[in-house]
Parts: sequence; structure tokens; C-alpha cells
Amino acid sequence: MDELLTIVQEIGLPNAYDHFAEGESPDPPFLLYLLPGSDNFAADGRVYFKINLVHLELYTDFKDTDLESRVEAVLDQHGIFYDKTEVWIESERLYEVLYSFEMEA
Repeated sequence: MDELLTIVQEIGLPNAYDHFAEGESPDPPFLLYLLPGSDNFAADGRVYFKINLVHLELYTDFKDTDLESRVEAVLDQHGIFYDKTEVWIESERLYEVLYSFEMEA
């Protein structure tokens, strides 16, 4: 988790784990990060190597390829292999760019 927090801080946007408290959400752009599961490695019927699944969610009110490049540069600097998806959230009028990856727990 320490490395993930370092990455989030290096990106330099307002951020929170999972969500901001009611009424405290900043104006976009901002980041949310969460650990929705694990993909542990087993050996001898036990967890041998713990791996967290990580979601890093970038929210913007317009398509911002420069900001996406900034996020990706930080991930690249840390040697993170990620998958990227994007969705327009009509009800929030925000773009969500989701970076999914795994990190050692």
C-alpha cells in the first residue's frame, strides 16, 4: 500500500480511497483508488505471495489526454503494467478513466 500511496501522491491530484465523504468531493480532475480484490499466488495449499488488485480511477469533466499521459508516466516510472478503460458517466457528467493493475501486498 505504501508504493500505491507514493504513486498517487506523485500524480499530484486530489485523491481518496474509494470515495470522498459526502459533500467533500473536489472539482475535477481527481483520483480515487481502491483494492477491490486479490490475485494471490499459492504454494503448498497456502498463500505464498500476496497480490492486490488495484483500481486507479481518474475523473475529469472533459477528455484530458495530457493528464492521462501524466498518470501513465508515473505508472511507467514505477514499472506498473496496467490495463486502461474509459467510460462517460452521464449522471455525473464526468469521464472515468480506469487503470487496473496488480501490486504486491
